Amino acid sequence: MGHEQADSNVNYLNWEKGFMSWWMSIDHKRIGLMYLASMIFFFVIGGLLALVMRTELATNSLSVLPNTDMYNKAFTLHGVIMIFLFIVPGVPATLGNFLLPLMLGAKDVAFPKLNRLSYWIYVLGSFMAFGAIYYGLDTGWTFYAPYSAKNATAVLYATSAAFTLGFASILTGVNFLVTIHKMRAPGLTWDRLPLFVWTTYATALLQVIATPVIGITLLLLFLENSMQVGIFRPDVGGDPVLFQHLFWFYSHPVVYIMILPAMGIVSEIIPVFSRKPIFGYKAIVWASVGIAAISFLVWGHHMFVAGMADWTRYIFSFLTFFVAVPTAVKVFNWVATMYKGSVSWESPMLYAMTFVFLFLIAGTTGIHLATLATDAHYHDTYFVVAHFHYTIQGGAVIGLFAGLHFWFPKMFGKMYNEKVARIAWVLLFVGFNGTFIPQFVLGMQGMPRRYATYEPEFQTLHSVSTFFAFFNGIGYSLVLINLAWGAVFGKKAPNNPYHSLGLEWQTQSPPVHDNFDTIPVVTEWSYGYGAPEGGGAH
Repeated sequence: MGHEQADSNVNYLNWEKGFMSWWMSIDHKRIGLMYLASMIFFFVIGGLLALVMRTELATNSLSVLPNTDMYNKAFTLHGVIMIFLFIVPGVPATLGNFLLPLMLGAKDVAFPKLNRLSYWIYVLGSFMAFGAIYYGLDTGWTFYAPYSAKNATAVLYATSAAFTLGFASILTGVNFLVTIHKMRAPGLTWDRLPLFVWTTYATALLQVIATPVIGITLLLLFLENSMQVGIFRPDVGGDPVLFQHLFWFYSHPVVYIMILPAMGIVSEIIPVFSRKPIFGYKAIVWASVGIAAISFLVWGHHMFVAGMADWTRYIFSFLTFFVAVPTAVKVFNWVATMYKGSVSWESPMLYAMTFVFLFLIAGTTGIHLATLATDAHYHDTYFVVAHFHYTIQGGAVIGLFAGLHFWFPKMFGKMYNEKVARIAWVLLFVGFNGTFIPQFVLGMQGMPRRYATYEPEFQTLHSVSTFFAFFNGIGYSLVLINLAWGAVFGKKAPNNPYHSLGLEWQTQSPPVHDNFDTIPVVTEWSYGYGAPEGGGAH
């Protein structure tokens, strides 16, 4: 395994050598941070677009944007940026890259240069996506045919960008799978693996298996746009419903590419701040693998009103209910871990518990969309918008923020301001729920999504949602400012401020270039909190 020349006793940050030393680096920690910086940039742009839309929706007539076409472009760009440039790479590319070798006791991932290439491909795909922005993409982030098959220039840029970004995801998945199989420290057997590693493993399987499907689908859409070959356009003999089948066969598993690593983060945080061993370790492992497997069997619930046969809808409805079982196993195990524990409510734990609370709402509202009768009413309403944001923002994004607060001392060797972190958490919690709970009610009342104007009776709830959206935006801004300030000006962090038994905490903060002075030998389970001898590695 190759490395650039560096002093192994110097921490990996070493800003003095400038930007090019980072751009050419094959250190997994640096690549994780570069992914993080890039995705935070896109997160801010996507968030600003969301605030523009919410400001427009505060009243029932156009008041901010000049016309409805501009609104269509705004929500399309919000979706494309947030999904393809921020949340799909999300935790695996950032915390996964940074933490996986540290948790395994390895010096780096199995293929460091391939890891660097995946980041370069991500940057290239991001630039290509901005070509679609220039040409006014307005199809929505799902690129539904037949409209997207006639929206040539913008869709060609967008599909090329998403196709390119898919390669970064596949390469990352392959790298992680090989690293987990081949790079574990002596004594780190499969039944001792950290739960974050297990969810990263399940996620990598999804990345490798599911991503080629969307790649093929987008390639077909590219050909349809450029050659009119009759794949998705009914006027030339194509089938637009075929696009939906192919798109959702990928896009439902991709939800768990976003969510599973966040579940792994929560599984790491709760035992540390409860000072108890994780309850039901093997059950959580099998639940993670089970979620990944079942996620390939439920894509049809996005298409209950697309004209499929009744028996097909019954099967997809049952399978969608069934996917809740392994998810519920995890929730019960997290609660059981905290039961009678010595719980410490520091900011990582606050975010972890927020994840559990918000994801429970996402799951219980998902039952309404898995039920054929209620889905017929809620489909394409604001109920779906709220459910989706409780799943993705309340789940994946809050999970990422939980992990950033937890591992921040390890990443930067500095501490953020805990008081400011808690204030930001309050703003986020209140702002998020205040934004999206009214949208559940709007959906129940029949308010369709993707409309810039609406009937007057919906205005009160839209105004409430917009008001709290700005609280949400202020909360996120405060989080990012606090973490950025802490990375530069924060006080020096201890090597293990939270007294975690995880292997990643057994090296200095920030880690040295090769992570460990010597490869550790694992002799204990890393969740042995409260045991007389503790646990960890020697």
